[in-house]
Amino acid sequence: MNSKSTRIIAATGLIAGAIFGMAGSFVQSVSLRGLAWGIDGIGLILATGLLTIFYFRKEQDMTAAGFLIFAVGQGLVLASSGIDLDANVSLFGAGAGLWATSLFVISFQKTFSVFIRCAGILAAVLFSVVAVQIFTNQPLNPLSQPLPFFAYPVFVITILGWAWTLLKKQKPV
Repeated sequence: MNSKSTRIIAATGLIAGAIFGMAGSFVQSVSLRGLAWGIDGIGLILATGLLTIFYFRKEQDMTAAGFLIFAVGQGLVLASSGIDLDANVSLFGAGAGLWATSLFVISFQKTFSVFIRCAGILAAVLFSVVAVQIFTNQPLNPLSQPLPFFAYPVFVITILGWAWTLLKKQKPV
C-alpha cells in the first residue's frame, strides 16, 4: 500500500470515527448509540493502526507510538460501546486514560499544526480528569456532564485536524 492510499484510508477512518462518535453521543436509542459507537470505534482503530505503521515508516517513532496507544485505548472503549453505559465504566475509564496518554504523546510531537496539537493537549487534560474520576469511583459514565460529554467536541476537533493534515496536498517524501 502506498503512502497516498494509507493517508486516504486513515483519514476516512478518522472522519467516520469523529462523525459516528459524536452522533452516538446525541441519539436517544440505546441500539443506535451502540451501532454509532461501534462504527466510530472500528473506524478509529483502522485509522490509528494504519497511522502507527505510516509514522513508524517515516521514522517518527513517538507519533507512531501515540497512535498505537490510541488504538489500544479505543479497543477498550469499543468493547464497552454496545452495553449499558454504567455496566463497564472501568473499561471506559481505562480507554479514556489511554486516549489521554496517546493525545499527550502525539501532541507533544511537531507532526501536526500548533492548533491541532493544542486541541489534542486540551482533550488529553480533559480525558485525564475523566480517567482519574472513574478510577477514584466517581459516578460517571460515557455521557456524564460536564465531563466526559464536553470533552468530545475538543477530541473531535483533534481527530478531524489529523484527517485534514493527512488529506491536504503533501510534498513528496
